[in-house]
Amino acid sequence: MNKVERALISLTDKSGIEVFAKELAGLGIEILSTGGTAAKIREAGIDVMDVSDFTGFPEMLDGRVKTLHPKIHGGILNQRANKDHQEQCAEHGLKNIDIIAVNLYAFEKTVADPNCTLGDAIENIDIGGPTMLRAAAKNFQDVTVIVDPADYPQVLKEIKETGNTSLKTRFRLAAKVFKLTSVYDTSISAWLDEVDVDRNDYFK
Repeated sequence: MNKVERALISLTDKSGIEVFAKELAGLGIEILSTGGTAAKIREAGIDVMDVSDFTGFPEMLDGRVKTLHPKIHGGILNQRANKDHQEQCAEHGLKNIDIIAVNLYAFEKTVADPNCTLGDAIENIDIGGPTMLRAAAKNFQDVTVIVDPADYPQVLKEIKETGNTSLKTRFRLAAKVFKLTSVYDTSISAWLDEVDVDRNDYFK
């Protein structure tokens, strides 16, 4: 198993991020990030590269498009032991992303507000986050995916000991992803089922 080289961190729940990012940086791991997460990491005096600099493409459409890029998903999804994958990565300048630490827009918290409009709800449906999480979980053989700050200590412990996480840990964390995204999509579907679009100003 290769040593971890690069992590992408993009969080709504930023608890513990300063310590986690500092530990990663201290291990020589490059950190990529977006928006408020990148700002939080910089405030802690930790080097971080904006995803837009990594991809060479700006965040756009009011932040709707940030991480939906081949340099992100190719970096996550390539199989490190697959010769053809590695040749394609070399051809297109794709770099491995070995850790994904992401949690999702707070949809349930948003719609719990009685004044929430359909427009508010729609803008709090995360697209890039679930896509990265599912990609990383699919490629758990090579990528560590974290959705819960409670998992930071175990991940750091294993990287310090061996240079990477164990397959057992990566599999466990991948399973947490699919549970999370399932609950997330179910909550969106359940809320939308209750919307009367004929009476909502969002469509007028």
